[in-house]
Amino acid sequence: MARWTAAALAGLLLLGCDPQRIDALEEGVATEADVRKQFGEPEKIWDAPGGGRTLEYNRQPAGHRNYMITIGPDGKMSALRQVLTPENFAKVQPGMMMEDVRKMLGKPMKITPYDLQREVVYDWRYLQPPNTSMVFSVVFNTDYRVLRTGSMLDPQAPENKVQ
Repeated sequence: MARWTAAALAGLLLLGCDPQRIDALEEGVATEADVRKQFGEPEKIWDAPGGGRTLEYNRQPAGHRNYMITIGPDGKMSALRQVLTPENFAKVQPGMMMEDVRKMLGKPMKITPYDLQREVVYDWRYLQPPNTSMVFSVVFNTDYRVLRTGSMLDPQAPENKVQ
């Protein structure tokens, strides 16, 4: 419980800083060095189409956002996206590979293997507008292909706990 509380506190601190960090970056002007100055080291770096790179900035497990920041081949930031959205979740389809989902949504808050069912579940915490804490889950088979997806109220969120 103490570990989760510490992670939640860290997530809240990051949440407060993210709008300021984002405001300091302008598409087409900011460089990768500018992005790293504002956000630090990325969780992962993905190859982007056309020779660019996408820097992943994860706010899981306590936060509700993951950011993908694309640096074009010219070294300038071409996109900054918060990717944990219902629109992106709708793009996750049966048969997709885990790596493609991971590139789309970033690192999940939790990975749970279910050996008897021969499945693995990845969970991402997100905010359903206007401000409801939710969990989006993707179930993969043993070949790491999507079987199904779903969303539910976040059972860890204080506002969702049954009294």
